Amino acid sequence: MPKRTGQKISFSKQGRRKIEAFFEGGNISSDGGILLLRETDNRERLTADVAKALKDPRDPNRITHSLEQQVKQRIYGLGLGYEDLNDHQDLRHDIAFQTATESSKVLSSPSTLCRFERTADRETIIKLHEVLFEKFVNSFKKSPKALTLDFDATDDPVHGEQENRFFHGYYGHYCFLPLYVFCGKQLLVSYLRPSNIDGAKHAWAILSLLVKQLRKHWADVKITFRGDGGFCRHKMLSWCERHDVDYIIGIAKNTRLTEKSKDLCELAKKTYEESQEKQRLFCDFHYAAKTWKKRERRIIVKAEYTEKGANTRFIITTLDGEPQALYDEIYCARGEMENRIKEQQMDLFADRTSCTDWWANQFRLMLSSFAYVLVETLRRVYLEGTELAQAQVGTIRLKLLKIGAVIIRNTRRVQFLLASHYPFQDLFVKLAARLIPG
Repeated sequence: MPKRTGQKISFSKQGRRKIEAFFEGGNISSDGGILLLRETDNRERLTADVAKALKDPRDPNRITHSLEQQVKQRIYGLGLGYEDLNDHQDLRHDIAFQTATESSKVLSSPSTLCRFERTADRETIIKLHEVLFEKFVNSFKKSPKALTLDFDATDDPVHGEQENRFFHGYYGHYCFLPLYVFCGKQLLVSYLRPSNIDGAKHAWAILSLLVKQLRKHWADVKITFRGDGGFCRHKMLSWCERHDVDYIIGIAKNTRLTEKSKDLCELAKKTYEESQEKQRLFCDFHYAAKTWKKRERRIIVKAEYTEKGANTRFIITTLDGEPQALYDEIYCARGEMENRIKEQQMDLFADRTSCTDWWANQFRLMLSSFAYVLVETLRRVYLEGTELAQAQVGTIRLKLLKIGAVIIRNTRRVQFLLASHYPFQDLFVKLAARLIPG
């Protein structure tokens, strides 16, 4: 990076030695592992396909930075932990970033990237979701026998006057209410919504689109819809039943469900009082809400009793199996999706929706989503069988991407002189061998 200041920083002494620091090291980067993101991207053609889905309203004769370079700059930046456009005021001079984005010049400035984000509209977001879907489908070498689609909504706090921001009573702050859809650890949908709506709004339409498209590719695939009680809607359940889609969904407690499970709950309480050990008892029964037009559906009850008292839960499902197995092994597995959302929001800054314009914020959410897809592909495909095969995004960044490097660039080559005492050299070399063809 260019020389920023000649100011000396003096630290406490080490014995008789003075310790001083200067921002004058020259072409040194803390992001030597960006080469791994670049090679993963080259193998998967992620940013290239994203760029193809975007409109470019600029005059072709006056373009300095291509759309693909800007996409790479933003997605790689998110993957490496840089959430703010202002970070690129300095990063655009970093030779590591320039190399990864196939450039030998200074990259886009924050103002240029801001204009880039503000070109997004509804059509852009639809096309980008089509890219997400295509990447998911192409990740399978053969037709899957079964897929479980996890739906969940979360809050995205906002602190300005962003378009379509509202106060949400449950979360207690102004926010957006994005809807996510995952299949295992793979992301299919990241859809920004205002927060003054039902948490299940548009979920039915999205499920319908996904199921139809998935069955175009794999006609015989068994699909299961999984979600918490916020998605328990009669029309949604009926649609699943008509279209041969299984479901396992939470259902809110009410007086009729409580009455039907009363004996099991009392048994759990009595057994706890006798043994002073946590009790978890399960049963199932059929139940029809008044709004279900006398349609009975299977309910599974978990009657739990601990020192904190009763904790009774209900789920509704079309799946066969023992109640406890369905609850513990199938329904509770949706907790993994919550970890994926945390990766998006905490590690890849999906909640950095601070633009004034609505579609620019939706575009930011999509950029974060593609950064997740890039790192998740690195983890799922190329880190398979290694110590980081199940690592969180933040751990992968810390151990594989944030590597100090001196960079030497001339007309014939670019050399990255990585830190000599970097502790994961063997893993880095092994991963590079998997990524680099030939």
